[in-house]
Amino acid sequence: MEDKQYNPHIRPADRLNYIQEYYFSVKLKEVARMNAEGKDIISLAIGSPDMPPSPQTIETLCEAARRDDVHGYQPTMGIPELRQAMADFYRRWYGVDLDPNSEIQPLIGSKEGILHVTLALANPGDRVLVPNPGYPTYTSLSKILGCRITYYDLLPENDWQPDFYALEQTDLTGVKIMWTNYPNMPTGANAKRETYEKLVDFALRHDLVVGNDNPYSFILNRERLSILQVPGAKRCCIEFNSMSKSHNMPGWRMGMLAGNAEFVKWVLKVKSNIDSGMFRPMQLAAAAAYANDEAWHEEANIRVYAERRALAEEIMTTLGCTFDPKQVGMFLWGRIPDDCAHVEELTEKVLHEARVFLTPGFIFGSNGYSYIRISLCAKKAKMAEALDRIRAAFR
Repeated sequence: MEDKQYNPHIRPADRLNYIQEYYFSVKLKEVARMNAEGKDIISLAIGSPDMPPSPQTIETLCEAARRDDVHGYQPTMGIPELRQAMADFYRRWYGVDLDPNSEIQPLIGSKEGILHVTLALANPGDRVLVPNPGYPTYTSLSKILGCRITYYDLLPENDWQPDFYALEQTDLTGVKIMWTNYPNMPTGANAKRETYEKLVDFALRHDLVVGNDNPYSFILNRERLSILQVPGAKRCCIEFNSMSKSHNMPGWRMGMLAGNAEFVKWVLKVKSNIDSGMFRPMQLAAAAAYANDEAWHEEANIRVYAERRALAEEIMTTLGCTFDPKQVGMFLWGRIPDDCAHVEELTEKVLHEARVFLTPGFIFGSNGYSYIRISLCAKKAKMAEALDRIRAAFR
């Protein structure tokens, strides 16, 4: 019989001591076991769009993939057609001019881009400013790469925007990167021109780079802003813009970063040593997707999510949670009732008694301990069924 015991003298890298397996990776195993037992869990936890990309996106992919000359390695910097489409997208929707040859870098998704930027800008021991609550990857990747984390608070009384007075009182010695994310996940707070202007001023005065993650500006939102609209932003900012949410392409792993040519050059130096470019037909299809018109975005990013959002609000109300109706994005963020001691008490009851998987806010940081997040990435009928189950369980 094969010996399946590993050599006990072989130990993992020390960096694994500072991180845990991603929450959803762990929890989805439990959900899979429950489904295998026939419990039919409805997941309203993960932000993975369940609708397809535009027809021209799929048609372009299929047509290009049938060609004989598209299956080789592609340039890490992306094909010219895609970079030009990205520049056109920024000019059309944000009024920002970008040089497609030097100020844009296509990415295999923003999550990977966070890794590339951190590798390009921060040394082990350097400090990184991370929002609390915030996307867990800002923290985990920084820890893997040996950076020190300094959290800054996002609070409801400040509309989940950075407190710049508090930031100015913070010891900023050794800070290289400040991660921001507007429209915000998980809180749904919209982007504000005033916030972007303050961020640019803050970064210029303190010689740090703001990495603004901007994947939600089209979801339930007609006020589409970019930090690069602010004069001087290119000098100190890098912006990510993923296609996962805005173009229904999460599994395609397509996104971009934009910034000044020097930043892009540094990122490309890292990225070219990590991957070998994206499949050419996918890049051509992404270029086609960037040409989606206002009507497509109105249907896919606003009308459909608005219908689902109404059901999510009913779920929140049934659970006794309160929420800000001005939220945008593909989630609904709500505060749990005061008589609930811990958010996981609520989410576990919903999971095991109503068979609905919701996200506890603590995974986004200590400022999320009293919150839950509901994803809108489920069909309307499924969300209605989830509401019925929760009403039955919480009578």
